Amino acid sequence: MSAADGTGGAITGTELSFAIPCFNEEENVVAIYEAVSAQARQHASSYEIIFIDNGSTDRTRSLLREICARDQRVRAIFNNRNYGQMRSPTYAIYQAEGAAVIGMCADFQDPPSLIGELVRQWRAGAQVVLGQRKGEKVSWLLGKARALGYGFLARFGDYPVIPGVTGFGLYDREVVDMLASWNEPEPFFRGMLVESGYRIAVIPFDRPERAAGETKNNFWTLLSFALSGLAGSGKSLLRLPLLLSVYTGLAALILLIATLVRLFTVGWSPVMMVLTVMTGFFAVLLLFLGLIGDQVRLLAERARNLPLVIEEERLNFGPEHSLPAPRALNRRHLEGRP
Repeated sequence: MSAADGTGGAITGTELSFAIPCFNEEENVVAIYEAVSAQARQHASSYEIIFIDNGSTDRTRSLLREICARDQRVRAIFNNRNYGQMRSPTYAIYQAEGAAVIGMCADFQDPPSLIGELVRQWRAGAQVVLGQRKGEKVSWLLGKARALGYGFLARFGDYPVIPGVTGFGLYDREVVDMLASWNEPEPFFRGMLVESGYRIAVIPFDRPERAAGETKNNFWTLLSFALSGLAGSGKSLLRLPLLLSVYTGLAALILLIATLVRLFTVGWSPVMMVLTVMTGFFAVLLLFLGLIGDQVRLLAERARNLPLVIEEERLNFGPEHSLPAPRALNRRHLEGRP
């Protein structure tokens, strides 16, 4: 593999690709570019950095234009709207050309300092190398919610999900090409990596706080992401039973607490107990109805074969890559390259 020396050189035989999603990251995008570039120069014979912007409304895009103008190894994709936290990052991974692809966030919660270890594990034979969050400052409620979610997936999921894995990691070319061929409309990428059965190495790390700016995640975005991972599809009217099941489950929990308090203070109340049990059963019923509805929508989306995102513009991809690579077939296969 070779790459031209210097910032403006052409890319040939790219060894390592970086896929970095952005949404209103004007305070981080230049710093993450510099940090990743420094690590890439140390650990890769040649590299490319792909930023994919998911409809930013701040200066993120103008900063990316400046970076691309001075460094031809940096490429940018501008989506025509926000496509969420599952489709946009995965799309960037599928557009990468490297022998291995590293997916990471722009806010430094995925430390660039781990890039060297990711590459070492890959060269040692691992086909997937994932960073595993072993420590992070979060609220007690969020920590309990995560533990409950991982427990539910471990008990009822079709395949094990590695706790603390966010998707930050390195994926071999063979893995990327295989997952792209699955044609998933709402790709839960970290789950797909496990489901595919490739050799996985895990690197535990303490996840730092954001370097700058505010998190784009709130309770609702995290809930939506979790439900998408569980059901394998995105938000729609068919998601309504799932959301109602959350509220109904909370109501059942409140009723249960009230029933127990009454039991130990006033006395037994058959009416409250029956109401609690019925509310709990109704929450479970709504949950499974919602999951069935999401699976039906997933089948419909697969039949439509929609793109993960629609591009508004791409920078520094060159004439031969002026159009997006097909989602279900990597470009190198179309060109007959090994």
